[in-house]
Amino acid sequence: MPEAMRTPEVTVVPANEASWDDLAAVLGARGYRNTGCWCQRFKLRGREWDAEAVPVAERARRLREQTQCGNPRANHTSGLVAYLEGEPVGWCAVEPRTAYVRLGTSPWKDRAEDKTDNSVWAVTCFAIRRDFRRRGISRALARAAVDFARERGARVLEGYPMIPEPGKDVPWGELHVGHRNIFAAAGFAEISRPTLRRAVMRIDL
Repeated sequence: MPEAMRTPEVTVVPANEASWDDLAAVLGARGYRNTGCWCQRFKLRGREWDAEAVPVAERARRLREQTQCGNPRANHTSGLVAYLEGEPVGWCAVEPRTAYVRLGTSPWKDRAEDKTDNSVWAVTCFAIRRDFRRRGISRALARAAVDFARERGARVLEGYPMIPEPGKDVPWGELHVGHRNIFAAAGFAEISRPTLRRAVMRIDL
């Protein structure tokens, strides 16, 4: 099990080493934004995304099972939890790319690649509590995701960040996939730009 990965103030741990209450503090109504996603958007197909098909409570239950929060001996978890001076403040989803059945077609434009390759991992989501943004937490999570994936046997790690237009702010809800600069600071390089506002970033491990 990888040890906690630190920056001067931020501590990042695998989600199974965090408590469910801590993760819920980040993703729940008082934390990131009350969308009811519970980091399931990229794991649900088509109509499953409808709240009636997979209710919010079921999404939370699935995430709890996927993260194995509170079970430090678990051999699998689906992300990382960040703490600032002991307070749970951030979340990052990182797993084998094959875990995300709804990545869509954009990341694959002009790419001839095996979509079933389990050695390629992906970072699909960042969530930072409102009161703790712009403190470097996303950057700390991106760096920790690189180490986490490498230690778990990944060969490659990808991200699919937004590219804001110069001089324009992007609503935080759209930045859940991360900002291009966050990935670049963690050593990722852009390998394609399937749309004007979306890049595919990649780092070999």
